[in-house]
Amino acid sequence: MTDNRRLLSTILIIIVVGCCFYWFRQVGPGDIGSPDITARDIMKHIRFLADDERAGRSPGTRESRDVISYLIKNLRSFGVQPGGNNGSFKQNFSLLDSVKLGKNNSVSVNEKPLNIEQDYIPLWFSGNATLSNDIVFAGYGFNLVSDSLVWNDYKNLNVEGKWVMVMRHSPERDSPHSIYAPHADLHKKMIEARDRGAAGILFVSQIEDTTLIPFKYISGYSKSGIPAIHLSNNVADIILKNAGTSRKTIQNKMNRLLKPVSFNIPNVTISANVELKNIYSRAANVIGKIISRNHRYRDEYIVIGAHFDHLGYGGPGSGSLKPDTSAIHNGANDNASGVAGLLELAHKLQSNKQLLKRSILLIGFDAEEKGLLGSKHFIANPTIEKTNIITMINMDMIGKMKDSTAMVGGVGTSPIFEPFLSGLSKISNLNLEYDQAGYGPSDHASFYAEDIPVLFFFTGDYSDHYHLPEDDWQDINASGETRILGIIYKTAIDLSRNEARPAFTIAGPKKRPTQRRNQKVKLGIIPYYGGTTEGLKVDKIYDPSGPAAKAGIRSGDVIKSINRKPIKDIYEYMKRMEEIKPGQSVPVDIKRDGKIIMLTVRF
Repeated sequence: MTDNRRLLSTILIIIVVGCCFYWFRQVGPGDIGSPDITARDIMKHIRFLADDERAGRSPGTRESRDVISYLIKNLRSFGVQPGGNNGSFKQNFSLLDSVKLGKNNSVSVNEKPLNIEQDYIPLWFSGNATLSNDIVFAGYGFNLVSDSLVWNDYKNLNVEGKWVMVMRHSPERDSPHSIYAPHADLHKKMIEARDRGAAGILFVSQIEDTTLIPFKYISGYSKSGIPAIHLSNNVADIILKNAGTSRKTIQNKMNRLLKPVSFNIPNVTISANVELKNIYSRAANVIGKIISRNHRYRDEYIVIGAHFDHLGYGGPGSGSLKPDTSAIHNGANDNASGVAGLLELAHKLQSNKQLLKRSILLIGFDAEEKGLLGSKHFIANPTIEKTNIITMINMDMIGKMKDSTAMVGGVGTSPIFEPFLSGLSKISNLNLEYDQAGYGPSDHASFYAEDIPVLFFFTGDYSDHYHLPEDDWQDINASGETRILGIIYKTAIDLSRNEARPAFTIAGPKKRPTQRRNQKVKLGIIPYYGGTTEGLKVDKIYDPSGPAAKAGIRSGDVIKSINRKPIKDIYEYMKRMEEIKPGQSVPVDIKRDGKIIMLTVRF
């Protein structure tokens, strides 16, 4: 009996060991089963990511680093391998985050010193400079010539080497549809003054304004090259008294007559030193790999991505649709929903990697809201061979499905996508609405620009909370998201197992299909919105028959001037383009390989 028991025990041990061995072979070390994607787990991730403690996940902040740690912790727990730099999960990159006042700021009027942030404040786009000179007053700072509007505050006014004082806003400041509204921008007024030879610009308020403009950096602007300062009402009134007038008198006259008021201001010298310092932050993409066991295809990858950053506390230049409100923008749908999806897919794909022929690259992108900077950095510095990426699947705002409907962009970037998705849609009883275009305002655009097929999953925001503080976890449709993730999971598995890679096809322009209302011509480029290069860096030439391509402009060139007028950033570029008419030929200076080259562009 004892021998029989021993025999039975031995047999049971063999069976158990055999089963474990079989499981180990099928699942592999680090795998943890075949988890279902559940609404509960999705909400767990979203509630962490969109909690007030994450403070809106602005890149480079402590809260953003907490999110990065959270992503890495989860990927590691799933058994996903690091896919970043130097054997880590991170791919670091720097971005210009802000500017701050330096220690050497001073302004005096006729040698009487002023108090910073009380009597004056440098503006965020001010150049660093030291200047002491006379002042001329140039109305609203306009130089406008069109069929419907002629207004030149600089006519018969010599501003060379001097301070130019201009009034903020416009004659119809309370009307956003006014013909003057597009020209009221302070930065535009600075460019006009600088183009006229002014050495510095002083802004004074209309009589309705009582406080100085808060010192706050607005992303995308470069230092202008000349000092730009906002003077308090008290200081402005003292200066204008020397010309025998006042802000009220000038404003009433310009607004009533709709004509310029310009003059020299006698007996006043303003001396100033402006010092602003750039503040850089460290952003990071989070990258994980699921390596296929198929030796034939394992070096080819499907990229699945979602951006984890959002708008922080909002404010001017953040992208918030309430730019004057400082409040945490939690971004539950945009894009905690996509990141939750990324983690859930990572778990399920890793647990079922025996099904994969091709490998999976999972990327949490940083700084998407600042101009797709994370995905652009990855594409410029890929951690795998870029030619081995067969498809990029992007998830952005997938948490608010309505009526069993989801949108899929990029369907036209490969001929296999639409019939393939249509079959999955029928099986899942999900209504998929297709957009053929490869471009979209999210991270897949960076891949499409490199001729990589893309799919973009998106549900929109039916609650109208997009880029608002109200985008919170309570409005998330987690059960709907599970259905979308089911489609994406099946898509990733099937694409990995397909014998042929998806063929790439052009599906629309590789740029945002919009144009500023005052811009009459197009250059045919995609600007690079990130980085700190002075000038406008050309990210891509999207129109091979456009003016840029015909003139010989290439990707990577930095446009330094258009029509002999300097360009320091995207905003100056847009203003220069507004000045050009169809059929006009203009000189364009570009910097390439450290050399300045002059090209002629015909629009």
